[in-house]
Amino acid sequence: MYEELAAATSRVIGTKQTMRALERGGVRTVFVARDAEERVVRDLKALCQAKGIPVIIVDTMSELGKVCGIEVGAASAAILDE
Repeated sequence: MYEELAAATSRVIGTKQTMRALERGGVRTVFVARDAEERVVRDLKALCQAKGIPVIIVDTMSELGKVCGIEVGAASAAILDE
């Protein structure tokens, strides 16, 4: 599940950056942490559904952050079209 995100050369990390990328276009897949606060990711998930972008739910913000190469948790991240 994380392999594609870990190998991606073009990605964004965090809900604000992911929302911006979705609004611009060019997002292939979005990852959302199961333990992220719903109020933080609600609009993101709704926008993904409206645009037909697949959302992959991952276990924890901590794991998502590690896969993205940061030392803190991440509520969401996205792989961009290259």
